Amino acid sequence: MRLPVYLYGHPVLRKSCSDIAPDREGLKELIENMYATMYDSEGVGLAGPQIGLAERIVVIDADPVKDSFPECEGRRFTLINPEVEVLDGDTVTRAEGCLSLPGLSENVPRVEHIRLRWVDENFQPHEEEISGFLARIVQHECDHLEGKLYIDHISMIRRQLIKSKLNGILTGRVRCDYPAKYVPRKK
Repeated sequence: MRLPVYLYGHPVLRKSCSDIAPDREGLKELIENMYATMYDSEGVGLAGPQIGLAERIVVIDADPVKDSFPECEGRRFTLINPEVEVLDGDTVTRAEGCLSLPGLSENVPRVEHIRLRWVDENFQPHEEEISGFLARIVQHECDHLEGKLYIDHISMIRRQLIKSKLNGILTGRVRCDYPAKYVPRKK
């Protein structure tokens, strides 16, 4: 089932998420729905807060960008309770977009080499060093679990320059091609 993507301004996008327990009810269905939503929205990643859940879960399928970034080929995985450790302090700046910020793209500096620890949908532990664009995708999605958006990594000047676009999302003037939850209007 496709779920609506929560857009910029929703309080859940700014919450620090809680860990998921192995006995979480409906986890398998949630994961299936998250993948369906991500694919329908043409994203390569989706985090719990983006569907209104303040829970530490991320789905990623980076394969669609494999032609430009070979390290992404065949990389489809579910991250539950992920932890990211920076292994290299050097940053690379690349354009990023986000399903919760439709119509926007900004150049964001991020490290290119991380260590990722997580459990999968069967609560089996994993640890892996990840580099390149895949590391960027993981960091972007894991930021959501800490209540951060990619725009938090850009300069104040850039944020001022995109303020009208952000207001467009807040007021519902920006539309997207997938089901979305706009910020409730105050009465």
